[in-house]
Amino acid sequence: MSAAPFAKTPEPPYYAVIFTSRRAADDGAYAQMAERMVALAAQQPGYLGMESARGADGLGITVSYWNSAEAIAAWRANAEHLAAQALGKRSWYEHYEVRVAKVERAYGSQ
Repeated sequence: MSAAPFAKTPEPPYYAVIFTSRRAADDGAYAQMAERMVALAAQQPGYLGMESARGADGLGITVSYWNSAEAIAAWRANAEHLAAQALGKRSWYEHYEVRVAKVERAYGSQ
Protein backbone atom coordinates (compact mmCIF):
# COMPACT_ATOMS: atom_id res chain seq x y z
CA MET A 1 0.00 0.00 0.00
CA SER A 2 1.37 3.36 -0.88
CA ALA A 3 0.71 5.40 2.23
CA ALA A 4 3.02 7.69 4.17
CA PRO A 5 4.99 5.83 6.88
CA PHE A 6 3.33 7.73 9.75
CA ALA A 7 -0.16 9.20 9.77
CA LYS A 8 -0.37 12.86 10.71
CA THR A 9 -3.03 12.81 13.39
CA PRO A 10 -4.45 15.70 15.41
CA GLU A 11 -4.27 16.09 19.16
CA PRO A 12 -6.34 13.38 20.87
CA PRO A 13 -8.99 12.29 21.32
CA TYR A 14 -9.60 10.44 18.07
CA TYR A 15 -10.18 6.82 17.11
CA ALA A 16 -8.07 4.00 15.70
CA VAL A 17 -9.34 0.97 13.79
CA ILE A 18 -6.76 -1.81 14.02
CA PHE A 19 -7.08 -4.48 11.33
CA THR A 20 -4.80 -7.47 11.90
CA SER A 21 -4.81 -10.21 9.29
CA ARG A 22 -3.02 -13.26 8.03
CA ARG A 23 -3.11 -13.44 4.27
CA ALA A 24 -3.94 -16.51 2.27
CA ALA A 25 -2.46 -16.98 -1.20
CA ASP A 26 -2.56 -13.82 -3.34
CA ASP A 27 -4.38 -14.09 -6.63
CA GLY A 28 -2.85 -10.86 -7.88
CA ALA A 29 -5.94 -8.75 -7.33
CA TYR A 30 -5.30 -8.10 -3.63
CA ALA A 31 -2.77 -5.29 -4.15
CA GLN A 32 -5.08 -3.48 -6.55
CA MET A 33 -8.00 -3.73 -4.13
CA ALA A 34 -5.85 -2.63 -1.19
CA GLU A 35 -4.74 0.47 -3.12
CA ARG A 36 -8.36 1.24 -3.98
CA MET A 37 -9.45 0.92 -0.33
CA VAL A 38 -6.65 3.26 0.81
CA ALA A 39 -7.77 5.85 -1.76
CA LEU A 40 -11.45 5.39 -0.92
CA ALA A 41 -10.89 5.65 2.84
CA ALA A 42 -8.96 8.89 2.34
CA GLN A 43 -12.06 10.40 0.70
CA GLN A 44 -14.35 9.59 3.64
CA PRO A 45 -15.44 12.34 6.03
CA GLY A 46 -13.59 11.98 9.33
CA TYR A 47 -10.61 10.06 7.92
CA LEU A 48 -7.32 11.17 9.52
CA GLY A 49 -4.70 8.79 8.11
CA MET A 50 -3.40 5.24 7.96
CA GLU A 51 -0.35 3.15 8.80
CA SER A 52 0.24 -0.36 7.50
CA ALA A 53 2.86 -3.11 7.63
CA ARG A 54 2.98 -6.73 6.48
CA GLY A 55 5.59 -9.35 7.33
CA ALA A 56 6.99 -12.01 5.04
CA ASP A 57 4.86 -14.58 6.89
CA GLY A 58 1.67 -12.87 5.68
CA LEU A 59 0.75 -11.25 9.00
CA GLY A 60 -0.29 -7.65 8.51
CA ILE A 61 -1.50 -4.79 10.65
CA THR A 62 -3.24 -1.72 9.28
CA VAL A 63 -4.32 1.09 11.58
CA SER A 64 -6.68 3.72 10.25
CA TYR A 65 -7.42 6.86 12.23
CA TRP A 66 -10.80 8.61 12.41
CA ASN A 67 -12.17 11.68 14.13
CA SER A 68 -15.31 9.96 15.48
CA ALA A 69 -17.07 6.67 16.02
CA GLU A 70 -19.71 7.87 13.53
CA ALA A 71 -17.04 8.28 10.83
CA ILE A 72 -15.89 4.71 11.46
CA ALA A 73 -19.46 3.43 11.19
CA ALA A 74 -19.94 5.27 7.89
CA TRP A 75 -16.71 3.77 6.49
CA ARG A 76 -17.74 0.31 7.65
CA ALA A 77 -21.08 0.74 5.83
CA ASN A 78 -19.58 2.07 2.57
CA ALA A 79 -20.89 -0.17 -0.23
CA GLU A 80 -17.56 -0.54 -2.04
CA HIS A 81 -15.79 -1.25 1.25
CA LEU A 82 -18.44 -3.89 2.10
CA ALA A 83 -17.81 -5.61 -1.24
CA ALA A 84 -14.05 -5.59 -0.60
CA GLN A 85 -14.61 -7.04 2.89
CA ALA A 86 -16.68 -9.89 1.46
CA LEU A 87 -14.01 -10.67 -1.13
CA GLY A 88 -11.33 -10.56 1.56
CA LYS A 89 -13.23 -13.02 3.73
CA ARG A 90 -13.74 -15.35 0.75
CA SER A 91 -10.36 -15.14 -0.93
CA TRP A 92 -7.55 -13.20 0.78
CA TYR A 93 -7.55 -13.75 4.53
CA GLU A 94 -6.97 -16.93 6.51
CA HIS A 95 -7.90 -14.99 9.65
CA TYR A 96 -8.47 -11.39 10.69
CA GLU A 97 -9.39 -9.32 13.73
CA VAL A 98 -10.75 -5.78 13.88
CA ARG A 99 -10.33 -3.68 17.00
CA VAL A 100 -11.56 -0.13 17.55
CA ALA A 101 -9.90 2.06 20.16
CA LYS A 102 -10.22 5.63 21.35
CA VAL A 103 -6.83 7.35 21.38
CA GLU A 104 -6.64 9.48 24.47
CA ARG A 105 -2.91 10.22 24.48
CA ALA A 106 -0.30 10.25 21.69
CA TYR A 107 3.34 11.27 21.53
CA GLY A 108 6.42 10.56 19.44
CA SER A 109 9.99 11.51 18.74
CA GLN A 110 9.19 14.53 16.58
